[in-house]
Amino acid sequence: MSGGKMLRHIQFWILAVLGTVLLTGCGSEYLVLNPKGPVAETQYNLIIISTILVAVIIVPVLALTAFIVYRYRDTPGNKASYKPEWAHSTTLEVIWWIIPIIIVALLGYFTVRDIYVLKENPNKEVAPMTIQVTALDWKWMFTYPEQNIATVNHLEIPAGVPIRFQVSADAPMNSFWVPELGGQIYAMAGMATELYLQADEPGTFAGFSSNFSGEGFAKMQFDVVAKPKDEFDNWVKEVKGTTPAMTKADYEELRKPGVTDKVTYSAFPEGMFEEIVAKYGHGHDMDYVMEKPPAPAGDKSSNETSKNTQQQTESHNMPGMNHSSMNH
Repeated sequence: MSGGKMLRHIQFWILAVLGTVLLTGCGSEYLVLNPKGPVAETQYNLIIISTILVAVIIVPVLALTAFIVYRYRDTPGNKASYKPEWAHSTTLEVIWWIIPIIIVALLGYFTVRDIYVLKENPNKEVAPMTIQVTALDWKWMFTYPEQNIATVNHLEIPAGVPIRFQVSADAPMNSFWVPELGGQIYAMAGMATELYLQADEPGTFAGFSSNFSGEGFAKMQFDVVAKPKDEFDNWVKEVKGTTPAMTKADYEELRKPGVTDKVTYSAFPEGMFEEIVAKYGHGHDMDYVMEKPPAPAGDKSSNETSKNTQQQTESHNMPGMNHSSMNH
């Protein structure tokens, strides 16, 4: 290949790469790279660190590949050195073994460190609020045990308060994901997984199902609305005063495969989430997820929440769920 042809090829690939990068800006925003809370921020930082460490290997390898292809191309008059008997270089062996080992060790360190951080309450000064998430065909049900309300395909949370999600399924395996607040976690029948998320500021964030689960999978989207604590409390009062309570018959209707609009309930059958988990649990111990985490020292809101929860449960307790089947 002549030098002119090679130059044109290089120009083509440079333009192709630039076009790909620039045209992606015409699409929607990269939600994963737009963190709006401490959990997403930690994961974003891990992505950046991992990208830099991986680039230390990839960029030189790609550059050397292009250089070698060009330098040692088969063309008349090429003056590149030719050493058919060359077989070993201790210096190169050290370089291409030591550097990857260091990079893998660094990747392992940062990954393990953040895995343990992400398992904990991201805000040690504020007691987390619990929300139970149930994946259904093809909809999301959210129950608020402390407020004793429930929603379908719509989630409201107080900004600045860590949310402890307990996630399960009464349908095929799914995955709960709010990219701007944190990574996804699987929803599995007979199990309860745990995920902490927090929105630092008020806003509306897109939520998705990130695991294919059948015909209506693409419709399993929901909005997460974060609002100031007083506005959230007013919303809870509004829900309790203007919407019907969920009965077991309502839940059985929700369980049926199909797409559902947003629905809100002023109460739900006591122990419903626990029964959903126990129904397929086969005796598995889920206490480590179901137990309420201890409140931060000196946090008064947790005592108020416990008191309010007890009052709400007494006033909105509803029959219809078989508690004898629970293993809690």
